[in-house]
Amino acid sequence: MASTVINVPAKARRGEVMEIRTLIRHPMETGFRPGADGRIQPRDIIQRFSCHYNGEQVFGAELFSAVAANPYIAFYTLATESGTLSFHWEGDHGFTQTETVKITVID
Repeated sequence: MASTVINVPAKARRGEVMEIRTLIRHPMETGFRPGADGRIQPRDIIQRFSCHYNGEQVFGAELFSAVAANPYIAFYTLATESGTLSFHWEGDHGFTQTETVKITVID
């Protein structure tokens, strides 16, 4: 299981634009780099990231070999109602990671 850092405001006003920041620890090995033994390291990257707000996708991204290790992703969404933000990463070799964060929306 990879460790993640998710920064979401605990409270937001209805209609406010919220910045959401995520970071996941992952080597993001490209599959092009030789290891200490001279052999090419097998590719191991996160391929997809998505965020769902109360079950509705509000952000998605496809990642490729050029993305650095420990990918940091920041994006914005509109605070509409209290609920849950669900973050999902998937990658090579069956890698998946899901985290959830609760948010309170006030009037």
